[in-house]
Amino acid sequence: MNSLYQSIRFDERGLAPAIIQDWRSGEVLMLAYMNAEALEQTLNTGETHFWSRSRGELWHKGSTSGNVQRVKDVRVDCDQDAILVTVEPAGPACHTGNMSCFYRQYTSDAGEFSMISATQNTSIDEKLNFTLDTLFEIICDRWENPSPNSYTAQLFSMGEDEIVKKVGEEAVEVILASKAQGDQRLVEEVADLAYHVLVLLAFRGLSPADIRIELAQRHRPG
Repeated sequence: MNSLYQSIRFDERGLAPAIIQDWRSGEVLMLAYMNAEALEQTLNTGETHFWSRSRGELWHKGSTSGNVQRVKDVRVDCDQDAILVTVEPAGPACHTGNMSCFYRQYTSDAGEFSMISATQNTSIDEKLNFTLDTLFEIICDRWENPSPNSYTAQLFSMGEDEIVKKVGEEAVEVILASKAQGDQRLVEEVADLAYHVLVLLAFRGLSPADIRIELAQRHRPG
């Protein structure tokens, strides 16, 4: 433990900035400060602890609100004077009720900071409610109501052979990503493959429900 503290360059007040990031979405949730004791408590308990500069005391994130942050990973930057903690949040990080403390965005037209819209500031739980069925509904809408700027509508107009070709290309991209391009790239390529497979199903008059039925038949008890 001592070696860990020695590897971090705390400032003259014994503090280091700690950036807190959602491990699933990658969204930056907040910036706080840790001293050696806060870091020790964070590592020992698996939940974030910080040093309050205004109150001059240690505090456990979520101790009163219940919005604790479960630690997934702890890193230090190249200068060893800043800490990055990826977490699984149990609720909003900000005392205002926003998922992230960074909910104001600068807009050049207005020349000022304004609140990010509800759509832009969607919580991770809301994002996870976006299912393959939701995507399939959007794909079907693009077929029924095509527009010249829709990539999905363009795929449908190109015909089944081109759609199948895209499925094959994306499958290859998934394999390449799994070999040497990291987890995030793999997730992106699998998402691309899933999208194109759904386009193919829609073109053939099938749906995700047909896949679920087939899987259920394969995995009946006994």
